[in-house]
Amino acid sequence: MQWLINLGYWGLFIGAFLAGTVLPLSSDVLLLGVFALGDSNPWICLLASTAGNWFGLTTTYWLGWLGKWEWLERWFHVKRERLAEQKVKVDRYGVWIALFTWIPVVGIAGLIGLGFYRVKPKLTIFLLLAGCFARFFVWTLLYVNYGQAVGGWLVSGRIP
Repeated sequence: MQWLINLGYWGLFIGAFLAGTVLPLSSDVLLLGVFALGDSNPWICLLASTAGNWFGLTTTYWLGWLGKWEWLERWFHVKRERLAEQKVKVDRYGVWIALFTWIPVVGIAGLIGLGFYRVKPKLTIFLLLAGCFARFFVWTLLYVNYGQAVGGWLVSGRIP
């Protein structure tokens, strides 16, 4: 992941995009790594990480959209009736899963499900953006308000 950190804003965008797909990357760690370099504008980092992760999550949603019920029946032996039952629940409550796609493993699985069941695309994509922004905004605020103190602890090797 170091090579992404060395690319600065572009690396942050690319890494956040990849982390928004099914690849096992952490955009949070990447953002903190760029912050740790100390020569980046945190607000541009916020925009780069939000945009990259949002594009990655949107791509994952559309990959789920491409899924076919026949595939699940054939490869995973899931009956169409079971899928139909789940679709009713997902249609009713599922769009809110988009706010929590940052949770490792279950978030991406839920997002693929939202795409597979074709849950309200416009609202889902908006909530993906809101969730990405909120998550990275919290990290950015923590860095802006406490970054110097934490950076000093890391450099000295002593945590009070």
